[in-house]
Amino acid sequence: MQLTGFEGQAAFVAGAGGGVGRAVTALLAEAGARVMATDLPGVMGDAPQRPGVTWAPLDVTDAEAVEAALEAAEQALGPIRHGIFCSGILQTQSLLDTSAEDWRRVIEVNLTGGFTVCTALGRRMAAQGAGGIVAVGSNAAGIPRLGMGAYPASKAGLHMLIRCLGLELAPHGVRCNIVAPGSTLTPMLRGMWADPSGAEATIAGNLATHRTGIPLGKLARPEDIGQSVLFLLSDQAGHVTMADLYVDGGATLRG
Repeated sequence: MQLTGFEGQAAFVAGAGGGVGRAVTALLAEAGARVMATDLPGVMGDAPQRPGVTWAPLDVTDAEAVEAALEAAEQALGPIRHGIFCSGILQTQSLLDTSAEDWRRVIEVNLTGGFTVCTALGRRMAAQGAGGIVAVGSNAAGIPRLGMGAYPASKAGLHMLIRCLGLELAPHGVRCNIVAPGSTLTPMLRGMWADPSGAEATIAGNLATHRTGIPLGKLARPEDIGQSVLFLLSDQAGHVTMADLYVDGGATLRG
């Protein structure tokens, strides 16, 4: 099945410099979209240049900067049809050891950033009567995790934010959905591994930390997540909104 609805359309990606964000950006461009790809300068510094993609700096925690970036995208590309929020940071500490400042930073990027970007996109799409928004959440939003409590809390909030936004925007013809990845071969995941056996250990799981393994026996590639994002944005998902699509090889034992 060929996904449609991208040729010549404008897309805006927040968090485009990370592993999943880069995959989403590349797939959108390959599908014929004109993409404004944004991230912090230090993250997107070595991003590959490709036809159809314009890179611009953006801090998703700065509401004024988000509005300015979206205005620039509209001026350069036209009305935004597809909006993707991929920004996210990970804090690997127990909740009891997490400082208020560390908690605030995770929430500001992962949840408040999602609010700022997705509501700004939503206002524009509601006015034009069309559009699709996808936020990249996490399978951790639906299952407790040890040693990283701020992260799943922020992602659970993001999931509900997108559902509520989808309910508000549905009468305007705008769809809002979530892709919830599991362990994916990105710099964020590799940064959690203490030694070369990290991939094998992640796939196997660890009952001592209440973490199931991955039934499919493999890690996701960023492209696996990106293709799921494109499906939810495509014409073929035109009757799908407020959905969570878990792309984790069965790790959370749910759909």
